[in-house]
Amino acid sequence: MKRKIYNELLDWKNKPDRKPLLLQGARQVGKTYIVKAFGHEQYRNFHHFNFEKDPILKTFFKGSLDPKTILNSLSLYIGKKIEDSDTLIFFDEIQVSPEAITSLKYFCEEAPEFHLIAAGSLLGVSVGKKSSFPVGKVDFLTLFPMSFSEYLSAFGDELISEEIEKTTAAEPFHEALHNKLIEKHKLFLYLGGMPEVLQSYLKNGDIARVRNIQNSILDAYKRDFSKYSENEQAIKTSEIWNSIPYQLAKENKKFKYSYVRKNSRASAYENAIEWLKNAGLVYPAYNISTPKLPVAGYSDRSKFKLYMSDTGLLGAMLNLTSDIIIRPSEIFSEYNGAFIENYVAAEFMAKYNKELFYWTSKNDAEVDYVIEHQNNIYPVEVKSGLSGSIKSLRSYQDKYEPKLIIRLSPKNFIRDKEFLNIPLYAASQITRIIRSI
Repeated sequence: MKRKIYNELLDWKNKPDRKPLLLQGARQVGKTYIVKAFGHEQYRNFHHFNFEKDPILKTFFKGSLDPKTILNSLSLYIGKKIEDSDTLIFFDEIQVSPEAITSLKYFCEEAPEFHLIAAGSLLGVSVGKKSSFPVGKVDFLTLFPMSFSEYLSAFGDELISEEIEKTTAAEPFHEALHNKLIEKHKLFLYLGGMPEVLQSYLKNGDIARVRNIQNSILDAYKRDFSKYSENEQAIKTSEIWNSIPYQLAKENKKFKYSYVRKNSRASAYENAIEWLKNAGLVYPAYNISTPKLPVAGYSDRSKFKLYMSDTGLLGAMLNLTSDIIIRPSEIFSEYNGAFIENYVAAEFMAKYNKELFYWTSKNDAEVDYVIEHQNNIYPVEVKSGLSGSIKSLRSYQDKYEPKLIIRLSPKNFIRDKEFLNIPLYAASQITRIIRSI
């Protein structure tokens, strides 16, 4: 399946000042798959070393971290000389070996001729704890679950995906095309963007198998809680994780520690939330009450919402049944629109990889997201239904007079003076559409 990150890997390969690349991302988002495809298609030689599957690899990094010494040992181990030309070296699940992470510094400084990619599901959790992290000596990329655009391409609708990515919102899509996209979007909300899930459904069309795979992924995440954190911390991480779907199902989706455990305090759970964030499993959206630039500087880090990285996994944790896909609009409104807000969070992260923010006023008005773009701030309200109400957007508009107020909803493109409605399936194109306007 095509991934948009492939072009970014090509850019990395051709950089004149290329450094070893750290590819981050949650478990099972497709890091190994995309690097293997890239290695086989773009290089004459490809060497894959998985530190989790082959624990012996760690021993090659226990002594000298001189790159030539390491590569000589690895060459002897695989019985083939690792050349420095037209060759990609892949250190997979590198978080298992802190010394291997440290070695990237020396590959950058002493062996820049080698093309080296390192990946790990829990790099954000592991780096810097037991070793010296190579600050400034590596390039970074992050792989997220598949976006709706990538899903369309994988399922044979690449032309439609391209049409969404070039729209200026000047005219609404043809009603037949819009309705087709809404139906495909409903299925995507249930399936989510985990590559194994989409590959299975593409091959077999078996919705029951999809749920089994989603549950297996969730089980793997839970095992990671214990594997990569202390006992007490693992329990707290699991408690936070299990509470997220039900926090999102509330009318007010602001995260409350009391929903995790009665009378619990932030100090007891902050590390657990940070663990989940660094593992790529949750996306916090922080509150602002005053929309000024830079938005991050005016955020209240004690008030936030926690979204999951994938709507399919959210549905699995809530035991959402598959018959909801064929009902007219239930999946949009189910659990107070939790799936739609979560979907938008995931689309924004996959597209922009920036922190998320939402706005509240003292009078209980709330706008789901605020976007900082080209020295302007835009309020974005997410609607799960066809209701025309934009009360909170109007409240924001009256206070701050933004150039545009934006609603994401199941409706088609609508432009009315400063008001813009963008269909949910085009959420990832929001900044490009703003520029076109």
